Amino acid sequence: MEVIDILTRTAHVLAVLAAILLLAWAGRAAARLLRQPEVIGEITTGLLAGPAALYLMGPASFDAVLPAPVLDTLRLISKAALALFLVGLAHKLQTGPGKQPRRTTAWVAAGSLVPPLVSGLLLAALIVVTDDAAARGDAPFAAFVLMIAVSMSITAVPVMARILTDRGMSESSAGRVALGAAITVDAVGWLLCMLAISLGEGSLAGFLRSTLALAVGAACALAIRFALRTPLARRAYGRTPRTVAVVLAVATLAVAIAMEKMGMTAIVGAALVGFAIPRDEHAPWAPAVDGIARSGRLLVPAFFVVTGITVLNGSFSQASWLLIAATFLLACAGKGVGGYLGARLGGRPPADARRVAVLMNTRGLTELIVLQAGFSAGILTGPMVLALVVMALATTALTGPLLGLLDHRERRVPGPAVQAGSAEPELALAMEGSTR
Repeated sequence: MEVIDILTRTAHVLAVLAAILLLAWAGRAAARLLRQPEVIGEITTGLLAGPAALYLMGPASFDAVLPAPVLDTLRLISKAALALFLVGLAHKLQTGPGKQPRRTTAWVAAGSLVPPLVSGLLLAALIVVTDDAAARGDAPFAAFVLMIAVSMSITAVPVMARILTDRGMSESSAGRVALGAAITVDAVGWLLCMLAISLGEGSLAGFLRSTLALAVGAACALAIRFALRTPLARRAYGRTPRTVAVVLAVATLAVAIAMEKMGMTAIVGAALVGFAIPRDEHAPWAPAVDGIARSGRLLVPAFFVVTGITVLNGSFSQASWLLIAATFLLACAGKGVGGYLGARLGGRPPADARRVAVLMNTRGLTELIVLQAGFSAGILTGPMVLALVVMALATTALTGPLLGLLDHRERRVPGPAVQAGSAEPELALAMEGSTR
């Protein structure tokens, strides 16, 4: 009987995954028609799929189609897919020509973190001044303010990575700087998120666990790097590359899941492993890593669906238009100004700085993870979450059109670097990729 149950559940999960992949295909097709990055279509259709199905089918039928055990399995699969996809993109940041200096990434990370934190403080102040009790809730004031600030500072690494891939900007100067800075911002943001939850609980245990998890993940990543540099690993890769790729994928998942269990997001764990995989001329790991990333990318749409079911199926009260508008405007101002100034202080030309500012305003998936954590901890209320979700979707949807406008503007009025044809090859590559 247990075997039959396992087979039945497996068939159920596979059927749901097939429906999710079909839905993702439809979302990508719709995004192409609207001239949006394909990932925007995947996110929107994925987030709305669960709430729409619940509304049309009713709770009883919805639970029958997607029972809790199947949903738990989908949640695990989606997290694994996200980790595998991200490890390949993190690896690209430290391979190939045009590797970005740490100073540039540090300045962009600082510019994309500090001003948005300030904009979050301004939003919290607005909520207090306008006496918006529905948005404020009854959480401790320090926890509420910090959670709002963190929510405004997040940049979605997975969504940005998909946008860069779809537009052919993964190897561009702006793309590499933005993705590296976003990973740093999200690591700091997650620590601050855990601190906010700890303040809400009246204990610093969660923050300390997250800090310990980051240290353990870094140690595991260094161990993987050391193992891959050994002659034994090189010989094994030469004889059975697929087997080694599977082992590397399992190691990535182990680090990501372990870090999540300890209190840190699995995204950071996967990124640490991606950074640790060496660039070695005698044992080129890039093909194995690319294969791992492709397998993860195939199932990433499942994460959007699971997140929509978890975050948007709650009974949220209506948020005020003032709250929604203020959240959106402050979010764009904080990331836009901060990202641009950070890139300029880091030595990037104005064209790259504008692209970095636009890319850092991408929130999407990681924002939803933070909001879910804040809502589950009782720090964020329904109206506040609704305003932040609208902000996250709107800023992410703006990324593609704004990048297109920048490309169009620079094609009409070429800068010196473009005219020379050699001073900024990454920019030319980015412009070429955006027209595909």
